[in-house]
Amino acid sequence: MAHIFKTLESWFWWETMWMPANVTWADFEDCDGYVFPKPHQLYAILPFTLVLLIIRFFIEKYVALPLAKVLDVKSVRRVKLQPNSVLEAYFQSCTRHPSQSEMLRLAKKCDWTDHLVQKWFKRRRNLEIPTMVQKFKESCWRFTFHISSSIAGAIFLYDKPWFYDIWQVWVSYPYQSLLPFQYWYYMTEISFYCSLLCTLGIDNKRKDFMAQVVHHLIAVGLMSWSWCGNYVRIGMLVIFIHDASDFWLEAAKMFNYARWERTCNVLFIIFSVMFFVTRIILFPFWILRATIVLPLYYSTTPVIVYFLFNGQLLVLQGLHLYWGSLILNVLRKFIFVHHLKDDRSDEEEEDSLSDTEEKHVKNGSKNGCGLRKSCYLKNNNH
Repeated sequence: MAHIFKTLESWFWWETMWMPANVTWADFEDCDGYVFPKPHQLYAILPFTLVLLIIRFFIEKYVALPLAKVLDVKSVRRVKLQPNSVLEAYFQSCTRHPSQSEMLRLAKKCDWTDHLVQKWFKRRRNLEIPTMVQKFKESCWRFTFHISSSIAGAIFLYDKPWFYDIWQVWVSYPYQSLLPFQYWYYMTEISFYCSLLCTLGIDNKRKDFMAQVVHHLIAVGLMSWSWCGNYVRIGMLVIFIHDASDFWLEAAKMFNYARWERTCNVLFIIFSVMFFVTRIILFPFWILRATIVLPLYYSTTPVIVYFLFNGQLLVLQGLHLYWGSLILNVLRKFIFVHHLKDDRSDEEEEDSLSDTEEKHVKNGSKNGCGLRKSCYLKNNNH
């Protein structure tokens, strides 16, 4: 087994896969003031991820929660769910949205009214949706990270020649010395997406959940591989143009949860413009051109990693087009229907208890049997 792992490792780090002709891993040893990224430095992601999770906890508790109270963020009132093993089993194994015929069948099986069964499923669905305050806290953390990363990236990149002239990304490659800021920038960004993968189970699950998972995995993979191959310059540009639009979206979400409709609308329009400029225009015509076309001017025989990197970048562009279609759909509704809503998110359904339901939720049996008969007698008395 050890021999198999050693063979796989030697194949993975095969120099022909990573390096241009006549370049070896030995050339990446620090010397004469040149410092190069090392694959083993990626182990720092583990403590970095833990630190970010701790920072997130404190920001959500001591910044986001008080801010939610100031902005009067309120969640829909949730009614306590009456336990019912039959309905719970159906909810878990069949569907969360039963048809009318299934409602009647379940009502007969539980000896409930069909109206109460419908209420039960509505309340049970609400339990699967995070509250407005939980959503606000999550968006506040993401906003804090993305705007901090954007500011830091702008401060670092503004005087770099390869920020203005994309050809400079490949000048002197692979002998491009690593700058201290690049190390911290990269480690923080990779760790952020690792932390998002760690919290998938507790974060708000939207309809594009799988697209988000694919995006996070590709982000971690691209940044890690570009670190090993010293594609740090182009990697920083990719990170920067993504962060430049993300914090506008999180800001719009926060004000949406606070019911500041006009502010939310303005921020979402700004986000939409930034998204289409950075990800639909700059990413394919600036970044992909720099990764697909420009390397061929320096080498007529691309290495294997060239195809792996660009394959992932093209998948990323596919996700951009998918999200762009969702944004256009939201903007269309906003322009023609004057209603701005994130179609990826589920909304809580308003709920209330009638006097009869309230009485039987408090005094009813565990499976709700007998409620149909009680309601029937009450109607006959009237």
